[in-house]
Amino acid sequence: MNFNFLSPVQDVVLHHLTKHTDKTLGHKLKIHTKNNGIPNLNTITIAIIGVFDNRNDINYVGENYNLNEIRLKLYNLFPGNWHLSIADLGDIQNGNTVEDTYFAVKETTNTLIQNNIIPLIIGGSQDITYAYYRAYDNLLPMVNIANVDCNFDLGDTTKPIKNNNFLGKIILEQPYNLFNYTTIGYQSYFNAQEEIDLMDKLYFEAYRLGDINANIKHVEPLMRDANIVTVDLKSIKSAELSDKQKYSPNGFSGNEICAISRYAGISNKVSAFGIHEYKPSNNDDETAMLVAQIIWYFIEGVNYRIEDDKFTNDDDYQKYIVLVDEQELIFYKSKKTGRWWVEISFLKNINNKLKKHTLLPCTHQDYIDATNNNIPKRWYKAYKKNNS
Repeated sequence: MNFNFLSPVQDVVLHHLTKHTDKTLGHKLKIHTKNNGIPNLNTITIAIIGVFDNRNDINYVGENYNLNEIRLKLYNLFPGNWHLSIADLGDIQNGNTVEDTYFAVKETTNTLIQNNIIPLIIGGSQDITYAYYRAYDNLLPMVNIANVDCNFDLGDTTKPIKNNNFLGKIILEQPYNLFNYTTIGYQSYFNAQEEIDLMDKLYFEAYRLGDINANIKHVEPLMRDANIVTVDLKSIKSAELSDKQKYSPNGFSGNEICAISRYAGISNKVSAFGIHEYKPSNNDDETAMLVAQIIWYFIEGVNYRIEDDKFTNDDDYQKYIVLVDEQELIFYKSKKTGRWWVEISFLKNINNKLKKHTLLPCTHQDYIDATNNNIPKRWYKAYKKNNS
């Protein structure tokens, strides 16, 4: 594997490893160092990659950027009872242009995903999501993105790409690979009504912060349907963060964002995970520790993945057929995990890229609603999208 774009983890971080017990996570990682180079990745499941580039942040002021504090906190945590191997491949430095950085991120993540390694990307502004979305161009016919964010990031697509309009660029630029986009935790006062209406018109999914706060378990099926999960740290409430990172008094708590990260990890479909909009500072303990714990919980989730979505063996699932308004809905329940799916039968393909049948992750409550003659909202949106 060719990783010419990566620079090693800095010596200041490696030096701190000598101060901690060999039972900490830092001693369990395979680390890209200046002396030893890129580690052997044959057994690696997750690879951490840092990205420095935040030049497309609309508030960019030009400053030194590093991820040392996050690594110091992460390396000092203790791993769970994990059976997987993790690498820290170091950082992608700023290219001569932001487009150069995008290319480096795209090529690096593409290589990892092709080798069944999950890239865990930290740092940079959230437009970096565009780069690893493009990494899927030759990997999947259609891609689902889940964005944990207080904004939709549709923005003004007539302007150059920034961290507040990268979704608009993803939607409009060829090749058209985006199938579904889900925003988790949006806050209405940060989004123009026109953008809220457009999300609905495109049959994308948007879940308000209050709805997720009321029941964090609603996130699980959303993550189960995502290929890419991208987290904007502005979605976290100010009280949980260091001074420079504070954005809004409302947002996810530390517990909630870690639960969301774990749901992303346990999803068999998620193959890239990013944490963006980190603002390094000299007084950064809270934010760095929270990001480290978000990473920890994602790894924990991946460790406990269970393959329950193949449905090739009738003994592995239960099938339920419900008639709702003359529409036959077919639900499946995994006997291994108790997780639910509902089948969608497309009347036509999108760009000939999708099969005629697919399974949409759902909840037991969706099945209960269907038995009461109520079509689940997720099913309805997917149906309308595929037949519009």
